[in-house]
Amino acid sequence: MASSPMDESQTASTSTSQSVGSLVNFLTLIQSLKTTKRTGWINHGVAGPESIADHMYRMAMMAFMIDPKDAAVDRDRCIRMAIVHDVAEALVGDITPDDGISKEEKNRREAAAMEHMCLLLGETPQAQEMRDLWLEYDAASTLEAKLVKDFDKLEMILQAQEYEASQGKVLDDFFVAAGRIQTDIGKKLADEIVVRRPNKR
Repeated sequence: MASSPMDESQTASTSTSQSVGSLVNFLTLIQSLKTTKRTGWINHGVAGPESIADHMYRMAMMAFMIDPKDAAVDRDRCIRMAIVHDVAEALVGDITPDDGISKEEKNRREAAAMEHMCLLLGETPQAQEMRDLWLEYDAASTLEAKLVKDFDKLEMILQAQEYEASQGKVLDDFFVAAGRIQTDIGKKLADEIVVRRPNKR
């Protein structure tokens, strides 16, 4: 039997309501990214450490600053990847190598968190894009992913340099990451950050 216009209207309204509800549920879930402080800074006694969202925001700004005329890199994809690369930490927290959790287990937990989030969003195109970007980043399978991984390290060492300057900390452990930068632009930025360290070693 054909549906009446009223039936179709009610169905559309219900569908929209479910979609909006799922979106608000997701946005509420990721609120913890704004309040969860980065574990490495807590472990090193940093006062008022940055949150996960703070870290992700400056990474996104690093990606935004890519020269749009650089045809080798999809700048917009880098920005989107930076925004979502740590989104699973809303559920699993900021796991560091000092936590005694293997890389494989960390990856398993984060992958499960991503699946939960995508289901929460109702497997929308946006959810699928978020999953794809996260998988691309995790596998470092493209130039964009390699560059965003460099931004992840660069944001960390820049923050370490700033904490050293503002709090008199010695945060040598974090600068080891400078030697793991892969891209040319990343290496140039790392060199500039390291040379700005207080009482450069």
